[in-house]
Amino acid sequence: MSAFFDAQVNCLLGLNCVNPVSPVEPETLTIFNPEENIMKKRLSLKLALLSLVSSLTMGAALAQQTTLRVFVGPNQRPDLQAKLFEQYNKANPGVRVEIETGGATSELQRQYLSTVLNAKDSAIDLFLIDIVNPAQYASKGWIEPLDRYVGGAAALRTDYLPVYQQANVIGGKVYAMPSQGDAMFMYYRKDLLAKHGVSEPKTWDDLAAAAKKITGAEGNANLQGLSIQGAAIEGAVCTFLLPYWGQGKQFNDAAGKLTLDKASAVKGLNTWLGMVDQGVIKKNVAEITTPITVNEFKAGQVVFAINWGFAYDRFQDDADSKVKGQVGVMPLPAMTGGKSATCMGGWQWAMNAFGKNKDAAGKLIQFLSSKQASAFIAREGSILPVFQSVYADPEVNKVVPWFKDALPVVLGAQSRPMVEDYGQVSDIIRTTTSAILARTKTVDAGVDEIATRVGRLMR
Repeated sequence: MSAFFDAQVNCLLGLNCVNPVSPVEPETLTIFNPEENIMKKRLSLKLALLSLVSSLTMGAALAQQTTLRVFVGPNQRPDLQAKLFEQYNKANPGVRVEIETGGATSELQRQYLSTVLNAKDSAIDLFLIDIVNPAQYASKGWIEPLDRYVGGAAALRTDYLPVYQQANVIGGKVYAMPSQGDAMFMYYRKDLLAKHGVSEPKTWDDLAAAAKKITGAEGNANLQGLSIQGAAIEGAVCTFLLPYWGQGKQFNDAAGKLTLDKASAVKGLNTWLGMVDQGVIKKNVAEITTPITVNEFKAGQVVFAINWGFAYDRFQDDADSKVKGQVGVMPLPAMTGGKSATCMGGWQWAMNAFGKNKDAAGKLIQFLSSKQASAFIAREGSILPVFQSVYADPEVNKVVPWFKDALPVVLGAQSRPMVEDYGQVSDIIRTTTSAILARTKTVDAGVDEIATRVGRLMR
């Protein structure tokens, strides 16, 4: 290579060049370019040629580089995802990952993705979707089956939480891969239970009795026994399902057909209303949202509270929290004769069926859904892992020790209905549940409405 550059420089200087571009007379060189000037010109031209070749090489490399565009919502920790993308870029110089974010809420993100995918737009290669969305997106042909990239459904039966094995496999094919976990937990005041000699309740009846004992003894009019979400928000879907699942019942079968047991649904909703009548749950429960539960528990005004995994850090770390160091986590109680069950959430990686870089995107999904990535997100963001073993990872437990208590809860977690028209199903359940808790609709009438309207969508 050096000899090549020397020959080209000689040619440019008019020395020993068979076909010089601009021949220079020897006399001119003798008079105006003594040997030292020729050497300087030789070096200058050699550097210029090296720079040109380097630029051309870099340009060719960039032309061969694959760019993957990934959509991450603001509530899906794009800051942590960006760090994972940086790690991947370094290990795979032939791939450049660009991040796109937008949509302040999960609903706005779904609307945006629906618009992009319905138009068969290939601009986005990968995106995160809620645990309830794989069936819907797969039915519309929006997301690519991932079997050839991840090894089929067997890959989800290794160490992933059981609920993700169910949610991401449709018709025997893998349509999404777990990334971030989430679940509803029963948080409680360890100090108050210890003070009044109360054990962790195993059933909802036990919880009601424990809450009445503690609030009665404390004599604080602002202290609630239990906080749940009754407003017409997504959390109200779980409010409907928790006591229903707690009786060992299922809302739908593996084919997505409604299997609602009306008597059990009525019993579950009456359990909540009974606690309202006992003074365990606030009378305005139909107005309670997720942030209200978080803020009231954090203010020391609640003995037991149901909320998502993110709330733990709020209780422990927020400067205005009055319950730091006193927060316990336990499985949700069961209905008498039933079993504990909770509502699972979380985000899954899916591939655009209309994307043009599927092989590269498939390799990226392998990395993003790996145990390494799950442990990283758990350590850096206190986000629930999607792998069972990561809950006991020593490095993770150093940062998030409460994950050891979380594993029994998530192992019994279930997904909200995995159906093609989940948006409509959710709207029916949450609005009806809120109306029942507000007592503007009777329990029997509300359950009949859910069975009839949802049944039409899940035939």
